[in-house]
Amino acid sequence: MTEVPPPPASAVLDTASGGGASLLIVEDDPTFARTLRRSFERRGYRVASAASPDEARTLFLAEDFEFAVVDLKLGAGSGLAVVEALHAHAPQTRIVVLTGYASIATAVEAIKLGAAHYLAKPSNTDDIEAAFGNLRGNASIPVEGRKSSIKTLEWEYIHQTLVECDFNISETARRLGLHRRTLARKLEKRQL
Repeated sequence: MTEVPPPPASAVLDTASGGGASLLIVEDDPTFARTLRRSFERRGYRVASAASPDEARTLFLAEDFEFAVVDLKLGAGSGLAVVEALHAHAPQTRIVVLTGYASIATAVEAIKLGAAHYLAKPSNTDDIEAAFGNLRGNASIPVEGRKSSIKTLEWEYIHQTLVECDFNISETARRLGLHRRTLARKLEKRQL
């Protein structure tokens, strides 16, 4: 049996309050949310979870969380709105955004709205916990000299338009001049 690594220094168990670091998981996939919750609880976190922006707001208004994991796409809602509201309410919360729709546009928006890090799915508990610990940027990350492919550029443009339309598929398709089903097929192909 492998040993589970301890939480980052900022998430050490607080014996005075009888629990660990507080974590909010905002994820609309119940299976993934349950898996994340169990994994973080095994590491000593006190975990609350929400499946929608409204549920998340209710939770973070009732309790301050040290950490949050927010899915970018929450059914018809946007995780970016959750990031913005949570950061405005509790700027000290370390927010990591997870998404199956990774793009540069949404990564930039998530960081501008208050996220500490942005991870593409599939990401595991180790990846998320490492992202919580990244307090500063890393200037030693290699800069790739390869140019983006046409498919990547198309995806970036589609995703930027999706963000501008708050993930409304019909409005995005209209703005892109695509049929709604064509756009839906493109999104299904890109989702991890």
